[in-house]
Amino acid sequence: MAERARGIAGIDVDGRDAPAPLATLDAYRRVLAVTGVALPVVSFLGRLPVAVIQFGSVLLVSRTSGSIATGGAVACALALGQVSAGPFVGRLADRRGQRPVVLAFAALNALCVAAYTLGALLGLPTPALLLLGVLAGASVPGIGPLARARVVRLVRKEGGDARLVGTALSLESTMDELSFVLGPALVGLAALAGHPAYAFGVAAVLVAGCGTGFALHPTARAVPPGTPGAPTARSARGGRPPLPREVYVVRIGLVFLGVLLGACGAGITALTKELGASGQAGLVYAAMGVMSAVTGLATAALPDRFGLHARWRVATAAAALLSLPLVWTHSMAALYAVVTVFGAVYAPNLITGFALTERSVPQARLAEGMTFAASAFVGGQAVTLAVAGRLAETHGAGAAFALGSAAAAVAFAVALLARPGGGVGEPGENAPLKPAAAAPQGSGRPA
Repeated sequence: MAERARGIAGIDVDGRDAPAPLATLDAYRRVLAVTGVALPVVSFLGRLPVAVIQFGSVLLVSRTSGSIATGGAVACALALGQVSAGPFVGRLADRRGQRPVVLAFAALNALCVAAYTLGALLGLPTPALLLLGVLAGASVPGIGPLARARVVRLVRKEGGDARLVGTALSLESTMDELSFVLGPALVGLAALAGHPAYAFGVAAVLVAGCGTGFALHPTARAVPPGTPGAPTARSARGGRPPLPREVYVVRIGLVFLGVLLGACGAGITALTKELGASGQAGLVYAAMGVMSAVTGLATAALPDRFGLHARWRVATAAAALLSLPLVWTHSMAALYAVVTVFGAVYAPNLITGFALTERSVPQARLAEGMTFAASAFVGGQAVTLAVAGRLAETHGAGAAFALGSAAAAVAFAVALLARPGGGVGEPGENAPLKPAAAAPQGSGRPA
């Protein structure tokens, strides 16, 4: 155990005996030593289809129907399907185990994505496309949130400390960001090559193959059905451990972060169309994601004294400020420049939101908590895709971007009102969180 505490190459993981960059690199090595290389690869490829269909739906349906508003409405239906079913998938994985749940939903999702794509190509009426979109979203296997729950459990099982759990969450969020780099880029390249539908075909194959690989990976045994060793506290009605109020506050913040992303997606689609470069929309989105992925990896190097609530406030404030220039952007060169800078705020917001969720929810409800957090983010994005798409169509891209900036300001207000301990506006900013689960000290608490 002493050797484990020193980490690979004899570097102290908490950074006291090594420069921060070396300590951070060593922490990433330790996470990979726990998970193996195959798990991050297969989970990344398995979550890539979500990015493809979420972003690509606007382009696909807009192209086949000729209306950005219709594309936004169908994309909204797809995302709402994911939001509605996501927590159910997580709860089912907590109860039945990840393996059978992901196996079933990966196969179902591949079929639903194929049917949705075919419906768009055939020019089915909007109600039929809305239904197919809901089914494609509801069948998403939730590999991203389930991978977070699995990796956290693996790290804790190996005696990982706060920084190591935080590093694992940073790596997971960075993979999410990279998926939202490659997903839109894949859609953009498919559009330039001939049709966005090509990317949807790739997505169906990936979710079937890599979803199955994620389900069958040996690490699935780290999260067995019923989560043995979970705390015994139970709620009066549902027989499950109750959630502290902070979990709900964080979800509200993630909803508005999703509104920001949805508005930006609609604005980017509208502005590139206005400028006669609609095929570049996916590439613009990818430029934003590259910067987000870089800052996501760097987040693991933040010192422990920079607590999670302080990070949340700084990240939401930065999102509100850096999104403002988008409102007055009117050229492709300026759009690329502004979204690249703006992209730096996304991963820190997501990493902090998931870290606050992870340290608050009972371990018996970890997969459910992670999928609920992801659903809050996607839900905000879903509603906004429909509203911002119509707003952009009638008032221009600047109106959609302005909606996103307003949402970021609300997210900042939520972060300001949040207090450690569970509630909004409760005293005790420096008080520790009331543990919802009997986690070992330092476990899963990056700050």
